[in-house]
Amino acid sequence: MKNDSNYRNILLTGSSSGIGFEAAKKILSHTNKLILTFRDQNSLEDTLNKLSEYIPSKSNIDNYIDAYIVDLSDLEQIKNFTEKLLNKNHRIDSIVLNAGLQYTGGICPIKSKQNHELTFAVNHLCNQYIAQKLYPLLLKSKIPRVVITSSEVHNPNEPGGKIGEPAGLGTLEGMKEVDEVIMIDGSSKFNADKAYKDSKLCNILFARELSRRFCLKGYNISVIAWAPGLVIPRGNKGFFRYSRKNNYVGQMIFALFARDILHISESPNNAGNLLKELCCSDQFFKPGFGYWSNKLKGPGRHNLEESLISSEANNDDTASNLWELTTRILSTENCLKL
Repeated sequence: MKNDSNYRNILLTGSSSGIGFEAAKKILSHTNKLILTFRDQNSLEDTLNKLSEYIPSKSNIDNYIDAYIVDLSDLEQIKNFTEKLLNKNHRIDSIVLNAGLQYTGGICPIKSKQNHELTFAVNHLCNQYIAQKLYPLLLKSKIPRVVITSSEVHNPNEPGGKIGEPAGLGTLEGMKEVDEVIMIDGSSKFNADKAYKDSKLCNILFARELSRRFCLKGYNISVIAWAPGLVIPRGNKGFFRYSRKNNYVGQMIFALFARDILHISESPNNAGNLLKELCCSDQFFKPGFGYWSNKLKGPGRHNLEESLISSEANNDDTASNLWELTTRILSTENCLKL
């Protein structure tokens, strides 16, 4: 990895499609260095082949991308990945936790290797693990920041959060049984849509608590949570790939109306550019926590603006308890030593 101060060294998850892929293209075009994670070898090779077109002067791609195969639902694989980076001991300027999944329409919970519900494992456990393990590499940077892709659906008062059962973690009863987590609020009835909303609420609570702990240690690190808006890529890959398996026709009709008729969705290209700005632009380097939302202003018109979070996302006790219970899970899995 280059350590030239003119380069930003950026760890980006979820780069094989959608927002992450578009952000990776734009980051590379500004001669930065990327650390990317991929689910498997095919995904790695396919993505690197596409990204090679955006390498400056058609240089050797290895000079600009460090690629790793990591199943982000598997804590053991995340452990191995983070330890490799710590052993290299290279500066990281931005940790961009963008990977996420949902399988709305699913009736039964899907479990990770460690027996955690998959949405919770990828959208929350993975993020806290990576940030807690790799923050020492951020301290080597003059412009350190953590960027976390969340969603407006975390907020029951926002349009996306009003549809279906709202996000809500209760007293985190589902996390007090360390062996497994199905619904974080302790409900025995699985709801895939609510599981996703809850994970996006976790993103913001985690970001706030991470920032608070950085501040207590005197670290000037910017922690940004953001909502990209409704982004519906074309094709069968990307964020909605699991949901399409559960309701293909319904997902296609929804995409047709939201993206092509009503024009209320944001394009992956525009959202990717926003993510690039959030992790690279000096405009967004402000120590402490910030939440930015790509607000819909009219058909085909969005604007990224600093926004309010939900009342539950703003609860300090919930943020602290979520952090502690998550750390206990990670420590119990023998993956995170604190």
